[in-house]
Amino acid sequence: MAQVLEFRLPDLGEGLTEAEIVRWLVEVGDVVAIDQPVVEVETAKAMVEVPCPYGGVVTARFGEEGTELPVGAPLLTVAVGAPAAARGAADAGPPGSSAASRPTAPDSGARSSGAAAGGGSGSGNVLVGYGTSEAPARRRRVRPGQPAPAAPAVSGQPDGQVNGQPDGQAGVTADRVTAGRPEGPVPVISPLVRRLARENGLDLRELTGSGPDGLILRADVEYALRAAAGQERRAQPSAEPLARVPSAQAPAPVTVSAAGGVRTPLKGVRGAVADKLSRSRREIPDATCWVDADATELMRARTAMNATGGPKISLVALLARICTAALARFPELNSTVDTAAREVVRFDHVHLGFAAQTDRGLVVPVVRDAHARDAESLTAEFARLTGAARAGTLTPGDLTGGTFTLNNYGVFGVDGSTPIINHPEAAMLGVGRIVPRPWVHEGELAVRQVVQLSLTFDHRVCDGGTAGGFLRYVADCVEQPTVLLRTL
Repeated sequence: MAQVLEFRLPDLGEGLTEAEIVRWLVEVGDVVAIDQPVVEVETAKAMVEVPCPYGGVVTARFGEEGTELPVGAPLLTVAVGAPAAARGAADAGPPGSSAASRPTAPDSGARSSGAAAGGGSGSGNVLVGYGTSEAPARRRRVRPGQPAPAAPAVSGQPDGQVNGQPDGQAGVTADRVTAGRPEGPVPVISPLVRRLARENGLDLRELTGSGPDGLILRADVEYALRAAAGQERRAQPSAEPLARVPSAQAPAPVTVSAAGGVRTPLKGVRGAVADKLSRSRREIPDATCWVDADATELMRARTAMNATGGPKISLVALLARICTAALARFPELNSTVDTAAREVVRFDHVHLGFAAQTDRGLVVPVVRDAHARDAESLTAEFARLTGAARAGTLTPGDLTGGTFTLNNYGVFGVDGSTPIINHPEAAMLGVGRIVPRPWVHEGELAVRQVVQLSLTFDHRVCDGGTAGGFLRYVADCVEQPTVLLRTL
């Protein structure tokens, strides 16, 4: 007898409480395999494909496209265990799976409208708060047309530091990779993390999560992949990630009121940005200082680097490297204010955010452990995050946990700005356009490449002397890149 299981919108992590249905990937009557994506949703952080942990026949869907659902609301129901033909197709799973790798008992917490629990099939690799009582051993779903990858041997040493932040964006630690995990559900922070592991042939049961209660985070998977590859980093083609990034996502729908005005809902990314900026203005007593700098030598240094062959170095990567060096000298600006405890929390790592304007709104991807990266590695990571922003696939983990932000508004053709600090950070460096201007160089008037730099900072974490010292050091590095040699 078929058992009807109800699959609810899972906890997508990062404090997200709701999501909007963008596109259904299955219809009622379709046969779905375990871990098959069934719906694409948009949260305040990113677009996410949600996989279903059950295999069977879809009997109902809840919510039309464009509907917002809270976490825990029903998404669809799946008939598991009948009829024989449908069950065979569902139990067969994707190419590369085997009968021995499929579980038979659903999670006792899953909601059923019929028979008692015990007759369905489900994935052990499910989202936070969802799971089945039995899980496949070392099972990976392979998309049609793709060969089944072999799980790599994982080894190596950690190359990051522990963040310690509750949002799960910790650095890597040496005990993340273990010899195995007991049978049972594998707790994973989001479906994108599971997909990253699956597409790279990584068995999640070989990982020990660094999140609460062993929750596996994106950082855990990325560390394991880096370790398996011998921590070899291959730089991607040069890209300027701070430019306007196109997106396939349509703008928010608008309505015309009776008075003739146009109303645009503040939801999704736009709503999240509005909330964060409003909170920043309410809580942070910000101040801004700025200085003009001669960037001619920096531009020449970049040209010389790129003339030696190998991966190209982006300008934003050099600016990021200058930022991390400046934060090492003035760590007060790499901090946040705990208002409840009335304490300034200073970080010992730099997770560098950078502002990117997309058609879905302003997003700030975060480069993890920027202080431990060289210019080539920074260029590669900026390129990766920019590509994800362009494709609309940035994960919540890509957009949270930053400790300092770099904002290149020069791509819009402007010289200066007084940006709002990216709450809960304490400072933001702004970079205007670099243009030829008359400049006194070595006692003579010359045409030089000049840029305006600005620093907006939280006056609670430091006074003007510290902020001015930081900005002056950044300007000195821009004017004389050899100053950086002291910190390399």
